[in-house]
Amino acid sequence: MKHFDQRIAEDLEFDTVREILAAYAYQPTAAERLAGLEPIDRFHDIEYHLQITKEFLRIRTDGETFPRTEFEELKAEIRILEIKNSRLTEAGFARIKNASIIANDVLAFFKGRKELYPLLTQLVSQVYSTKDIIKAIDRVFDQRGNIRDDASPELSEIRKHIRALRTKINTNFERELRKMRAAGMLSETKESFINDRRVLSIESAYKRKIEGNVLGSSKTGAVTYIEPKANIQFNQELDMRYDEERREIFRILKLLTDEMRGFFGLIVGYQNILTELDFIQAKVRFAIQIEADLPQITKDTHIELVNAYHPILLINNRSKNLPTLPQTLKMDRKSRMLVISGPNAGGKSITLKTVGLLQVMLQSGLMIPADSESKMSFFQVVLTDIGDNQSIENQLSTYSYRLKRMKEFLEKANRRTLLLLDEFGTGSDPELGGALAEVFFEELYAKKSFAVITTHYSNIKLKADSLPQAINGCMLFDRNSLAPLYKLNTGQPGSSFTFEVAQINGIPMDLIERAKTYLSEGTVRMDKLLSSLQKDKSRIGQLRKSMEDAEREARIAKREAEAVIAKYKQRRESQQRLIEDNNDFLNKGKKLDQFIRDYTQPGKVKSTLAEVKKYLAMEKTKLEEERKKKKMLKNQKQSKKRSTPTKPKENRNTDKIKLGSTVKLKDSKQKGEVIAMDGKEVTVTFGVFKTKVDISKLIWVK
Repeated sequence: MKHFDQRIAEDLEFDTVREILAAYAYQPTAAERLAGLEPIDRFHDIEYHLQITKEFLRIRTDGETFPRTEFEELKAEIRILEIKNSRLTEAGFARIKNASIIANDVLAFFKGRKELYPLLTQLVSQVYSTKDIIKAIDRVFDQRGNIRDDASPELSEIRKHIRALRTKINTNFERELRKMRAAGMLSETKESFINDRRVLSIESAYKRKIEGNVLGSSKTGAVTYIEPKANIQFNQELDMRYDEERREIFRILKLLTDEMRGFFGLIVGYQNILTELDFIQAKVRFAIQIEADLPQITKDTHIELVNAYHPILLINNRSKNLPTLPQTLKMDRKSRMLVISGPNAGGKSITLKTVGLLQVMLQSGLMIPADSESKMSFFQVVLTDIGDNQSIENQLSTYSYRLKRMKEFLEKANRRTLLLLDEFGTGSDPELGGALAEVFFEELYAKKSFAVITTHYSNIKLKADSLPQAINGCMLFDRNSLAPLYKLNTGQPGSSFTFEVAQINGIPMDLIERAKTYLSEGTVRMDKLLSSLQKDKSRIGQLRKSMEDAEREARIAKREAEAVIAKYKQRRESQQRLIEDNNDFLNKGKKLDQFIRDYTQPGKVKSTLAEVKKYLAMEKTKLEEERKKKKMLKNQKQSKKRSTPTKPKENRNTDKIKLGSTVKLKDSKQKGEVIAMDGKEVTVTFGVFKTKVDISKLIWVK
């Protein structure tokens, strides 16, 4: 995405989303990618990342047992393998083996599942399954990660000598230890280790009486550590054998490293595939946390969010056991600039941020917390101006910052731009700032951009109402208590409820009335009308919701009843078929029993066999007739299906609709009057409400 910067990430809280994602990754490569995640430039790539994440989410939600993918990265091992004559460490071989086991398990999981998970199958097909790496490492290392005695014949022989020498050394030492204990020359510790050699702990007063090498003494000098004379030669020989062992191990590991070099491309592939799966799984874990899904993607510029949540708000509210209310809104080319107004603390800003954050998440390859019925498209540019962005460093006021930001918007905005402007036009003199804001609004509108704007300016609300591709919206409030409902309603601007809120908060009525005298009569009437309309709309909205809920419950009850009836009907038909089949079997059984009795009677063998053949021929004829009948019925159904004419479209007489016509919505009985027409977009008044709809959604009445 063009022009995406840290300011936009912070405004939309996308930086917080990235932190959560990075914490879900197991390894640093995926964590770094997620911490620096940004919207992707190419739309084809966005769709790929969304679809492959959706596939992995389906694995998790369908209850599939996916192999573990926690592994230690192979970056250090890959660097070593690239250096000639280098040698991997024991820990490095263990990491390569673990990655090989995991990769083989992952490949085995996707075998035969290409149709279910095509993108993931294609991803893992970049590597192949083999046990050769594991077998080669297992020839050298045991299950505990130690080098096996039989890793080479030479090592086996060296270790046999080492074991024999250690046995001799321990035997000699135990003998000397018993002698010194009997002589009373040992200190309390009796023995110790110096330079990996077992030594006697002798009281220093007796050290000259002991034959052997003095290898050290205690800090106080009271104890002297002596290597018994009988072990000096054996210890020297043991040191030599240990040197031989180290050289042989070095040689073995170098040969094994050379063998691993033959699998260099595959090892790099394992690193790439497993880190990519780590990256995808982190996104899936986040999607599960916020109950995200993949919306429908449209080519036309379009935003239609159904039951959408702000993910950070959702997570925070859950941690506090608080409910989070979803938002539903629609923006397309006919309503591409949404102006949200109304009093503060009603949810305007969170609605704006929800739209912006979900758009940025989607274009970063993340699924969003909204119904799968939602429809979204991709934007080339998302620009934000949210919150108080004073710049102390550059000595810019909030208004100066916003003017600079607006200059950028006017330069960068196009028809593939989404603008998110919070408290549009504020920061200066209300009248002058409002005039300039209106000019900015007209310019952004002329650039065909999409925008979500929150404002208190009446002139911006009026401008949105006058432009065919702009639309007003407001956050609903309880009509009695004026408590926010945190629900967006489009079609009309919102009142600020300035005087009502002041009255509820205890401001004396004489002060409120005095304040009204400072306003023009038209302003007071307009605010009062908006307040009244919003209260009425809130009440009607609640009634409509109750009706919709009742209608939905009725539909559900009807479907359940129909399902029960169909179930009993199916059971009855099944029982009837079972009875008929049982009767048929019973009759055939009786007939067969009669044949058997006749056959056993003297002189009836030939006649019985003839009757059996005749009976079988009749049964065969019946079966063939039944098959022909079924085939004929099947052909008749197919022929009827092909010849059935398509159902004609409902004639709604839309060609008769003109100014002054009485119309109704095709899914409603309420009638309204056409007061304006702009192409296929019709403005209709339903009582005190005015709305813009496509002509195809109307039915002409008169």
